[in-house]
Amino acid sequence: MAELFGGAPSLLLGTYTPRLDEKGRLILPAKFRAQLAQGLVMTRGQEHCLYLLPMDEFRRMYEQIRVAPITSKQSRDYLRVFLSGASDEVPDKQGRISIPAPLREYARLDRDVAVIGMGTRVEIWDAPTWGDYLAQQESGYADTAEEVLPPFPI
Repeated sequence: MAELFGGAPSLLLGTYTPRLDEKGRLILPAKFRAQLAQGLVMTRGQEHCLYLLPMDEFRRMYEQIRVAPITSKQSRDYLRVFLSGASDEVPDKQGRISIPAPLREYARLDRDVAVIGMGTRVEIWDAPTWGDYLAQQESGYADTAEEVLPPFPI
């Protein structure tokens, strides 16, 4: 897939359903390990999921947020929530990462989780919550294509 994107890292894609162990550790899906092996930043995401961001992607997102005006309360609030829960992690030799307790609580993670590849980031969801979210979104999926995607040239 890297050839399709000019040598850029492969996209993080797919849905996986690993389990957290009793210590709150997650074994990353094998397809994600190479891109996250050098380290990642884990933080709060939208809709009560967690984001796992490869370091380069985290830096790119941080730079976008950092240039927002400090006079904007919305920008300050977003930056505080985004960074205050952030944890930098390096997967161990088995591809495991520890999810800190405050982030597990935020995402309401129990044992069963859904790990979703979102192109440049990974999301971790509580599995039942992901199932409910997906069921709600699938019904309107076809209807939103015109609003989200630019027109395809014919």
